[in-house]
Amino acid sequence: MQYRTMDKLDFHPSIFGVGLMRLPTDGTRPGIKFELSTPLIHKAIDMGVNYFDTAYVYHDGVSEVALGKALKARPGDREKIKIATKLPIRKGGNPKVWEDVLDESLTRMGIDCVDFYLLHGLDGEKFDMCKDEALPFLDKMVQKGKIRYPSFSFHDDAAAFRRIIDSYDWCMAQVQFNLLDTFNQATLEGIRYAGKKNIPVVVMEPLRGGALARHVPEQVQALYDAFPVKRSPVEWAFRYVYNQPEVKVILSGIGTLQELEQNVDIFSRSAPGAMTPQELELIDQVRQAYESLAPIGCTGCRYCEPGCPMNIAIPDIFRGYDTAHIIGTPERFANTYERFIKDDRNAGKCIGCGHCEGVCPQHLPIIRHLGKLAEQFEK
Repeated sequence: MQYRTMDKLDFHPSIFGVGLMRLPTDGTRPGIKFELSTPLIHKAIDMGVNYFDTAYVYHDGVSEVALGKALKARPGDREKIKIATKLPIRKGGNPKVWEDVLDESLTRMGIDCVDFYLLHGLDGEKFDMCKDEALPFLDKMVQKGKIRYPSFSFHDDAAAFRRIIDSYDWCMAQVQFNLLDTFNQATLEGIRYAGKKNIPVVVMEPLRGGALARHVPEQVQALYDAFPVKRSPVEWAFRYVYNQPEVKVILSGIGTLQELEQNVDIFSRSAPGAMTPQELELIDQVRQAYESLAPIGCTGCRYCEPGCPMNIAIPDIFRGYDTAHIIGTPERFANTYERFIKDDRNAGKCIGCGHCEGVCPQHLPIIRHLGKLAEQFEK
């Protein structure tokens, strides 16, 4: 395992951090198989992972429970790792409610203090709405000994990211970053700006919700195959992210022991600044190839799904549509779409309420996309 340094915190995190958003389940919600998640977490710690990321809302709240069960089974592990969890800003709007939520998270995990506590999914608008109460709240929780490192996770543009970075003495910023998001979200320049401010960066979605690992398009695979150094698409994607020295931890969700071992193997070769100019040119070509294929660009985070009053399967529809285009079989999506109609979760049920667009981290024009899909597949 390779480690980096968060100078500000005197902490040496493993470059690979385990994300607890995609734990093994039985197919129901939340449905976590604790008999599988507990040994998986233990194995990750034994392999040198010392950073674990969860959130109040992951797996409908049971992700924190799963981590708590693993720590209870081996109490000595708590001192070996740092834990990050998150406050859902949209859950209530006052410090009393927020502290109750934090206390619930601590109880779920069986701990007295969480290391990294993040304001979850900030964008410019959310930050402006909550900052006057949320920032003093974080300070108060540090004083009470309930959290150590006030932090935030982010989904918006680079201008909003810089503004939030400049507004508080943050201990960490968690951002979406991958080879497709060099110029989107916080952007590569935003990550470098955080580095200049001595704010360590943790990266989520390094594989863009798995899109960079599954169904690699022929155009992309041809680019990889033509390059003299042979690596898997997954390793190329991770390599681009860990090439950035400002990135201290890269989160990857794990559901099986095989996924864990593959990630640990890839990250055992990680190093900042390791990519050659030729490799960076390859990544640019790959990015352009992908961008020419995915018409929507949904990452499948599912933030939009729980609050949809019509129960539309928004992320599944969008990801299916994008995947069909990426792998070159858009004509087959019509058959796939039939099941959404059968389940009464199709795009045509949209009433244009706007809830989905208000919570979408990607700021996608969801209503417009749903309308186009309904027009195309529900004639």
